[in-house]
Amino acid sequence: MRRPLVGVPVRLRSYFSAGIRNHTLGVLGGGIWGLGMVFNFVAASLTGVAVSYAIGQTAPMVAAAWGIFVWKEFSGAGRAASIYLALMFAFFILAIVLVSQAYRMSS
Repeated sequence: MRRPLVGVPVRLRSYFSAGIRNHTLGVLGGGIWGLGMVFNFVAASLTGVAVSYAIGQTAPMVAAAWGIFVWKEFSGAGRAASIYLALMFAFFILAIVLVSQAYRMSS
């Protein structure tokens, strides 16, 4: 907040000038994250750590999907960006599949 990469520095009191809606969304996001962590720990005890880790690592892919398909963050991007995004999804899915298969191969 004191030395941002973009924009002007902000002070701590600016945090309190944000509306209740913004703070509620932040608390809701933290609650969803915490619930996901609990589910991840429960899954680790039931399926194994490798499978649980693979499931937990899908969060960035879900966030990327929201950015691409819901918020249209790359709508003006060129063809190269579309190719890179498709490759990103393909390699991410492949990595998650490989990590989850590691559990089967080790047992």
